[in-house]
Amino acid sequence: MSYEREMLKQFAMPTQKRVEEHLLQVLLKHGGVVKEFGAGQEIVDEIADLFHLTALQRSAFMETTYRKENRRKKAFLWHRLLFRAANSLAIQHLVSRPTQTLQLTSKREWMLTEKGLDEALRLTNTPSDLKDSLPTKSYEVQKIAKKLVESRRPEDYDPFDRSKKTTTTTREAILRTRGFRQAVIVAYDFRCAVCGLKISSPDSASWEVEAAHIVPHRSLGRDDIFNGLALCGLHHWAFDTGWFTLMDDYNVQVSPQTDRLPSDFGKMDGFDFLQSLAERKQRILLPERQAIYPHINAIRWHRQNIFHAK
Repeated sequence: MSYEREMLKQFAMPTQKRVEEHLLQVLLKHGGVVKEFGAGQEIVDEIADLFHLTALQRSAFMETTYRKENRRKKAFLWHRLLFRAANSLAIQHLVSRPTQTLQLTSKREWMLTEKGLDEALRLTNTPSDLKDSLPTKSYEVQKIAKKLVESRRPEDYDPFDRSKKTTTTTREAILRTRGFRQAVIVAYDFRCAVCGLKISSPDSASWEVEAAHIVPHRSLGRDDIFNGLALCGLHHWAFDTGWFTLMDDYNVQVSPQTDRLPSDFGKMDGFDFLQSLAERKQRILLPERQAIYPHINAIRWHRQNIFHAK
C-alpha cells in the first residue's frame, strides 16, 4: 500500500469517487468553475463540510522528501484528495484542466465540460430541460461566448441569420443558444438593462435576468452580441410585445397606446410599470465596452416592426 493510501486510510478520508461526485455538484453551484484547491479557497472548506470532516482530517498533511534538493515538502491530505478527484474528472472529460481554461479565459480554473454539466445535473436531480436557463459555464459554451464577445463590430450589420432554421435542435444550435445567453448576461453584469434588477436564486444556481433577442428568434434574428439585450422577465416580455423600444441613442421609447389602457392596467402595488418607463430620461444600462453595444440596425428593425408606434 502506498504512503498516500495509508494516510487516507489512517484518517478515514472519503473515497475519491465520492469526492468526485461532490466536486461536480459544487461546481454546478459555483457557476461551473473553481480555482486551485489551496488553503483559503472557499470550495475546499465547503466540500469538507459536506463530508463533515473533522479538524484533524482537514489539517492532516503528507510529507515528501526531495533527495536531490535535500528539502521536504508538506501537502495537506485533503487538498491532495481534491486535486486527485479533479484530475480524475479531467481524464473522464468531465472538467477542463486549469491549463486549458487559462488559454480560454486567462484564468487558472477547473471548468465543467458539457459532459460534466450533464453529470452534475443528474447527481443533483436537476431536470435537464432547465439546462438552457442556468448561468453555469461549460468549456464548450464559454468558447462560443468568448467568440461572440470578441467579434468585430460590423458597420453594415445584418441582424438576420437567413441560414437559421427555427426548428433546428442540433447540438451545435443548442450550444450556440446557450453561448448567446452567456455572452449577453455576462456583458450586462447579470442586470436588466432597463431597470437594473440583479438577483439570483437563493442557492445562486440561476439568475432572473434573461438574454433577449432584439430581432427575435422567430424572425431569424442572429444569436450574437449585437442583437442581444439583457432584460428581466417583465421588461423582456414588454419589449418582445412592443410596449417599448429603444431609440438610436439607447433611450427608451414607450408606445402611445399606454394612454388607452384602463387605469388599473400596468400597476404593481401602486407602481405604474409603463408610466415609469415613459418618464425614463436616460439611456439604458449598457456593457462597459462600446464595441458590444446593441447594433443600431437591430434596434431600428425592432422599432419599425415590433414597436406599437400608434
